[in-house]
Amino acid sequence: MGDFASNHFSEWAKKICSQLKVYVDGDLLTFSDDASFRRYFRFSENSGGLVFVNAPPEKEDNQSFVRIADALKKSEISCPVVQAFNFDFGYLAVSDLGDRLFLGEIETDSNSHRVESLYRLAINELLKLQDVSCEIPFFTEKKLIEEMNLFDEWFLTKHLSIKLSKDVRRTLKDIYSFLARQALDQPQVFVHRDYHSKNLMLSDSFSLAMIDFQDAVIGPVTYDLVSLLKDCYVDLSPSLMRSEADFFRRVLLEKGILESDFPFEEKFDFMGIQRHLKCAGIFARLNLRDGKPKYLSYVPRVLKYLRSSVEKYPEFSEFNQFLVEEVMPSSETFLSIK
Repeated sequence: MGDFASNHFSEWAKKICSQLKVYVDGDLLTFSDDASFRRYFRFSENSGGLVFVNAPPEKEDNQSFVRIADALKKSEISCPVVQAFNFDFGYLAVSDLGDRLFLGEIETDSNSHRVESLYRLAINELLKLQDVSCEIPFFTEKKLIEEMNLFDEWFLTKHLSIKLSKDVRRTLKDIYSFLARQALDQPQVFVHRDYHSKNLMLSDSFSLAMIDFQDAVIGPVTYDLVSLLKDCYVDLSPSLMRSEADFFRRVLLEKGILESDFPFEEKFDFMGIQRHLKCAGIFARLNLRDGKPKYLSYVPRVLKYLRSSVEKYPEFSEFNQFLVEEVMPSSETFLSIK
């Protein structure tokens, strides 16, 4: 932010604290950013239990964040409580959830039973989330395909400089269409759309809160499960992934959301392919457009997920060959140069 914008934001934050009768002290300092355009701030000496968010309104959907936060609160799902906002400037004041990211907990905890408990906690919160009632858009076929187009535009063409032949373009177009249809051929529920270890916070009382939910949609029942269990930021053991996915499936069967003949593993894998095509494209865009190269370190995991799924199904044989012969070698070469 420029000096004027920074001062304006700081003065607004102090005004809100005064209105809320919250004592704060020190300078308003940034402590976190993410893959979006949002930036997060606390007062340095005494934060007053508040986090201030600067989210440019031309880039971020702040009104959806406030509306969805209210719906989550009504459903007794923990999330930041919105204390004040200014939509014109993209300013928000929200309750401070602390610094204990789910990711940090599972990365540093050597107790496998506790990690399993954390994932079961996250699965149970996800099951609650899917029942939330809120006016949000549907995840359309057009939107699903637009997300996958990020893969060839940003990852293949701009990041790896691969020249796509007509045959490859046709293959990509066909699998994008196929994956979008497969996604919509599932029960449609409330979808966070980024339900992973960086968007879950852990409290001292061993409860979870979720953040970054402003892009929620009504979409495929397996979408958020894929985001959690095939997380771009951390590896799960295959046994833990299977057990948590099976627990999720059994609960949905009991609730009548899934039929007994629903091909769960296949739909889960197909949803994962869709999401990881999108993620590879987003990580490349974050590097090239937004100057955030750290996200490239997650690309090998994303490609690993892609390979492990597409090689299981004959529908993706041509795409799998393209991954093996062109994408993987180009990506490895790029990383070795870096």
